[in-house]
Amino acid sequence: MLKKPAPEQTALEMVTLDQLVPKDHLLRKIDAVIDFSFIHDRVAGLYCADNGRPPLDPTLMFKALFIGYLFGVRSERQLVREIEVNVAYRWFLRLKLTDPVFDASTLSQNRRRRFNDTSVAQDIFDHIVSQAIAHKLVDGTVLYTDSTHLKANANKGKYDLAMIEKSRADYWADLDRAIEAERTLHGQKPLKDKEREPQVKEIKVSRTDPDSGYMVRDGKPKGFFYLDHRTVDGKLAIITDTHVTPANVHDSIVYLERLDRQRERFGFEVGAVGLDAGYATSGIAKGLEDRQILGVTGYRNPTPPKDGMMRKSKFDYEPETDGYRCPEGQLLAYATTDRNGYRHYTSDPAICQTCPLLASCTSNTKAVRTITRHVWADA
Repeated sequence: MLKKPAPEQTALEMVTLDQLVPKDHLLRKIDAVIDFSFIHDRVAGLYCADNGRPPLDPTLMFKALFIGYLFGVRSERQLVREIEVNVAYRWFLRLKLTDPVFDASTLSQNRRRRFNDTSVAQDIFDHIVSQAIAHKLVDGTVLYTDSTHLKANANKGKYDLAMIEKSRADYWADLDRAIEAERTLHGQKPLKDKEREPQVKEIKVSRTDPDSGYMVRDGKPKGFFYLDHRTVDGKLAIITDTHVTPANVHDSIVYLERLDRQRERFGFEVGAVGLDAGYATSGIAKGLEDRQILGVTGYRNPTPPKDGMMRKSKFDYEPETDGYRCPEGQLLAYATTDRNGYRHYTSDPAICQTCPLLASCTSNTKAVRTITRHVWADA
């Protein structure tokens, strides 16, 4: 028999908040294994102990931000509205059904003023990773790293042009020494100071979010983005490091620094790493070799030559002569090492001018083919 529902919800019920939260809810599982109480002591120095109005409990505030991230609530105003009506959120935050929820501006102002330019967020992240290690959920022997682009809240058509120095990888000093050793070995003069200066490039700077970077990548949308470089442990895929850069900073620039930070902070004895193809550079290969870490990277297709031209793979490198042998058997000899760490090997134009493969080998007007090889290519 079909009945109409009661017009009003006025019944009084004896129920606890705990009874209203499903036993298998994700927040119950998190609450059972993560102790957030350490946050209070970590941020105590940022509050006045004996003056001012009582603040919002910092543990509650960071747990609320955690909820927003975990469930994809991007707006702090929307997050507050969700907490008002979601009993699982209230239970996790230790708010009773009748407790008023804080104002959204309390979250935003604390984040912008009190916690800006502090290491609080990183400290909280590290502490939770340490808890995972203590529970034997993380062992740090195998790590996987990749980056994902995060869209900035910025119009891609509103920007200014600026000239900046190109970002340098954290292994640049080692590379500089390797370059000088190469040049000395071949009887060349050291690079001039001007040649050592960082290269300058023109970039687009967002007027709305100048910290973001304009991204131009194959298969990716163009616009202002950030890159989140994220590392997970191989045991249970728990995140052990996350680091954000502008999207116009190459993946490989910050990798070794972040790897070393995890090894030092958590005492990881890393034996192997798996990396996306964007991290497949000679510098990272050399850095992993120096640290005695096995590195496995995704395959990156080499830049294709112009139509009808021979690929570099057609030339064989000969360690005994430190040169490349072309398909016709002629040697491309060492010429120089540039400031980016690439050796240049060039052909003899007197021989190449009469070569039957010249048209498919080079379009150089002087009939010279150049092959490059990084000083750390063997790493």
